[in-house]
Amino acid sequence: MQIETLRDVLLWTKEFHQHLSQCLSHCVDKNTDERARMILAYLSDHEESLTKVVNGFETTGNEHALNTWCYEYVNKQPVVQHAHCDAPFSELDSEQIIEIIVNQHQQVIELYRFLASRADIPSAREMLTSLRLLEEHELMRMVQSTNRFEDM
Repeated sequence: MQIETLRDVLLWTKEFHQHLSQCLSHCVDKNTDERARMILAYLSDHEESLTKVVNGFETTGNEHALNTWCYEYVNKQPVVQHAHCDAPFSELDSEQIIEIIVNQHQQVIELYRFLASRADIPSAREMLTSLRLLEEHELMRMVQSTNRFEDM
């Protein structure tokens, strides 16, 4: 996907969460570990929710912020590529699943942090900061919730 504006970043983020949700969901029935299956199902639902939240930013966001060009920044700080889902989570245990999810979300958080630090328009900086805070909060919530599965 060619990313040129912040609207494109939001579209990419939405696709990232949607793809991850589908991939996690695809792997639920293929994993033999009961705890891992529960975590995969939970994370899939959570990623689907994040897709909807990011979509809300796109539909209600400030047009000036959404139309802000960012392609030169994205070229310097490449985004996480959507990997083709060949059931990569089907053979992993719950700890390995969480590690991958955390890593991928941290890359998205770093992208938002990077873009916000270089945004010249206050509305763009505010939107990117809000998105970064949302991603950080949701990542923390996912990790805390999946840790509860370990207590079962």
